[in-house]
Amino acid sequence: MSLPHAILTSLLEKPASGAELARRFEKSLGYFWSATHQQIYRELARLEEAGLIESSDRESTRGRQRHYSIRGSGRAELEQWSRAQEDPRPVRDALLVRLRAAAALGTVEVAEELRRHIGLHQGQLDTYLAIEHSDFPDGGSAEHPSARLQHAVLAAGIGYERAWLAWARDTLPTLPRDPVRTG
Repeated sequence: MSLPHAILTSLLEKPASGAELARRFEKSLGYFWSATHQQIYRELARLEEAGLIESSDRESTRGRQRHYSIRGSGRAELEQWSRAQEDPRPVRDALLVRLRAAAALGTVEVAEELRRHIGLHQGQLDTYLAIEHSDFPDGGSAEHPSARLQHAVLAAGIGYERAWLAWARDTLPTLPRDPVRTG
């Protein structure tokens, strides 16, 4: 996935100003493809220059804002990209490398860091479950196919967090309690 396609998707769902897009991004697609506000604004300029989106000035409570919407060429790009095949990406997680390094060193305590990550992943799972509860009260069985697909994306995040937490909780007791100290 790429940031331009995430932005095109969000604008296809609903045109927005850059600030609105950044806020929406933090609450939805940002869970699966993160970007800073600066990256979003930079990409909006590139997409507009490429003719995939257009902007218009609108009055808001904060003065004039640029309001962005997707053009036909942007929709065509998104359709082409959505049909493309892509292989899964390998896992890149620094924590896993740290655990491997700790095993090789035999001198580093990593249980506390794993516990901290468990807390972070539990928090993310709780967030996803709260979104599911508020946005999909019917459990994702909505009549509209787009709502079912949106729920499926959220369900992937829920499944990922549950699997990660199960792995971490199974791994925690296997960590050495007192690493060998050298020096």
